Parts: sequence; structure tokens; C-alpha cells
Amino acid sequence: MIAEKKIKGRKRHILVDTLGLLLGCHITTANISDKQGARECLNQFYLPCVQKIWADQGYDGVPLDAFCRDKGIELEVVKRKEEGFKLLPKRWIVERTFSWMSRYRRLSKDYESVLATSQSWCYLSMIRLMIKRVEFSNFRF
Repeated sequence: MIAEKKIKGRKRHILVDTLGLLLGCHITTANISDKQGARECLNQFYLPCVQKIWADQGYDGVPLDAFCRDKGIELEVVKRKEEGFKLLPKRWIVERTFSWMSRYRRLSKDYESVLATSQSWCYLSMIRLMIKRVEFSNFRF
């Protein structure tokens, strides 16, 4: 497997809580491996209360596991056990967040030429989602 493929596009590495709300977002070019993108994402943010991270099979490996252990975070990789569709625990939370973000036109395709602009649109989409949730709840200030 070649780690440095000549692929155009972006990869979004996001950290979400158990509700699916965005904690952090890191955008890389598509030729960066998932493990390298995860390391960059975890280095970018200060996460003192994060104790455990659930990830899919693309993030499996000894170097990333050791990197997380050095930061005091437990990495649990959710693996597929059988063929066909099966709802995997905790993995659907991130997929749901990606679907919420893809509702916005600027995030549905790769329109942006600058990585920071694409990252800003991810944050703006989640800010809008959280404002709508507060607005339609019975929460009073």
C-alpha cells in the first residue's frame, strides 16, 4: 500500500463528543494517510478531558496507539466483524456529524482552494446547527 498517492481532494478529520457535536476539525490533503492526519489533529487541539477515542479501521496501528497513550488517551478501533451492513457502536456518531455538515452547499463538494477556509466552514455549519437547537428548545436564559 502506497501512503503518498497522487489524489486530489481533502480529508476531514473531526473530533466529536458522544452527541455528535464538533470538538475539533482538521482538514488535510487527500494524499496524507489517516494515521498522519489523526496525529496532526490531536496535536492541534488541547483536549484535557478526552479520555477515550473511538475510531474506524483506517486509524488502526501501533504508532497512532502509542501516540494516543503518550497523550493519556485510550484509542479503541471499531472493526467490522462480518460482511454486509451492520450498525457498529459509536461509529455512526461521526457519520451522522458528517451528514449534518454535508447539508451545507459549501461543504457538499470541495469548493474551497484554501484548507483553512474549508475548516472554517465546518465550524460555521456546526455553530449554526447548535444555535438552531438552542433556539427551538424550551431553554430560557
